[in-house]
Amino acid sequence: MSTTDRPAEPHPAVGEGLGEQAWIEVIQKMDEVYNDLLQYEVALEEKNSALEESHQFIESVLASMSDILIVCDRHGNIEEVNPALRHFVGRSSEELVSTPVFELFADETERAKARDVFNRHAREGLHDCEFFLRSGDGSTVPVSMNCTPRVSQTGKLMGVVVTGRPVGELRKAYQALRQAHDDLKRTQGQLLHAEKMVSLGRLVAGVAHELNNPISFVLGNVLSLQRYAQRLENYLAAVHSTETAKTDPVSSLRAELRIDRILADMPHLIDGMIEGAERTRDIVDALKRFSAVDKMTPEQVNLNEVVERSVRWVVQSAAAKFEVDIDLPADLHCVGSSGQLQQVVMNLVQNACDATARQQQPKLRISGGVEGDMAVLRFSDNGPGIAEEHLSRLFEPFFTTKPVGQGTGLGLSISYGIVDRHGGKLSATNLPQGGAEFCLALPVVRG
Repeated sequence: MSTTDRPAEPHPAVGEGLGEQAWIEVIQKMDEVYNDLLQYEVALEEKNSALEESHQFIESVLASMSDILIVCDRHGNIEEVNPALRHFVGRSSEELVSTPVFELFADETERAKARDVFNRHAREGLHDCEFFLRSGDGSTVPVSMNCTPRVSQTGKLMGVVVTGRPVGELRKAYQALRQAHDDLKRTQGQLLHAEKMVSLGRLVAGVAHELNNPISFVLGNVLSLQRYAQRLENYLAAVHSTETAKTDPVSSLRAELRIDRILADMPHLIDGMIEGAERTRDIVDALKRFSAVDKMTPEQVNLNEVVERSVRWVVQSAAAKFEVDIDLPADLHCVGSSGQLQQVVMNLVQNACDATARQQQPKLRISGGVEGDMAVLRFSDNGPGIAEEHLSRLFEPFFTTKPVGQGTGLGLSISYGIVDRHGGKLSATNLPQGGAEFCLALPVVRG
C-alpha cells in the first residue's frame, strides 16, 4: 500500500483542546441551572408557606364566622361552605358540595322565590332579603341573606357568595339593644329630674327662708298689736266713763271719728291678719318640706293635708275654673315622705286639670278610704278618658299625649317610681260613664 492510500490522522493537540473547553462550558451552564433551580426552590417554598398561612387564615376566619356562608358557581351549585352552615343544616361538606343551593330552602315556594331573586340580582348583588331555610332538625327558620357576585379578571360572572343570619338572632339582638336604649333613656330622665329637683329644692328653700323672716315679724307684731288694742280699748272706756267726759269736746270728737266702730272692727281685722300670716307660714312650711323631695326620711304623713294643699295650689294656678270635690275620711295617714307624696298628688291633680280643660264644667272628684292594709285615693275626672293603646304606656319615661312643648312625659313615670318606693301602687283606668280614674294605694298607718 502506498502512502497516498492511508487515511489522514487528526492533530492530537487541536482535538484535545476543543473537548476540554466544551466540557468547561457545559459544567458552567450546569452550575448556573443548578443555582437557578435552588433559587426557584427557595422561592417556591416561601410561596407555599405564605399560601399555607393564607389558607389557614381563611379557614380560621370561616370557622369563626357565626353567619352562614355559601360559595356557588354560576349555575347555583355549591362549591364551598363554612362550619356555621354545616351546623345549621346538619350535613357535612361532602354532602353539600356540588348540590344545588336551592335545595337548602324550606319548600318549593321558597325555592322558586330564591331562583327568581338570584337570577335577577346575581350581577348587582342582593342585600337583606328574608328567606325560609330548612334547618337540621326539620324546622323552618327565617334567614336574612345577602348575595355578592364573583367575577373573573375579564369581568365574567364566575358565581356568587351568599351570606346569611337567622332572623331570630337579629330580633334578639334588636330587643337587647332596645332594652338597653330604654334603660339609658330612663336613667337619663332620672338624672335630669334629679338635677332639676335639686335646683328647684335650693330655689324653694331659699325663697321659703326669705319669706319666713318677714312673716314672723308680721305675725309677732300683729299679736302684740292685738294685746295693745285691748289695753287701748280699756283705757278709752275708763276715760269716757264719767258724766263730765260725756259732755266734753273729746266725747264729740270720739263720735265724729267713729272711735267706737273702729274699736269694734279692730278685733276682726287683727284676727284676719293673724289668720293670713298663719296661712302664709303654713305655705312656707309646705314649700320647705317640698324642697326636700330628694330626701326619703320616713315620717307619718297626713294624706288629708297633702290632698288639700295640692288641690289648693293647682286650683289657684289653673287658667279656667276647675272644680274639685274632696270626699275623704278624717285622719288618713301613711308612712313616707310628705314632699314626695305631695309631688305625686299635685301631678295627678294637674293632669286631671289639663285633661278636662276643654269640658264645659271641668271637674275632679277625689275619694277614698282604707281598704285592707292600704289607704286608697281615687282621682276621677270628667275628661275624654285615655286611649286604650296608651293605657299600657302611661308610666313609661318620656311618653306623653300632650302637644310638643306642653309635657315632658316624666310626671307619671316619676310619680310611679315614688309610689313604688313607698310600697304602694299607682294605676289608671277608664270609667264606664266616661273620664279617667287614677288609683293611688299606699300602706296605711292605723291609730
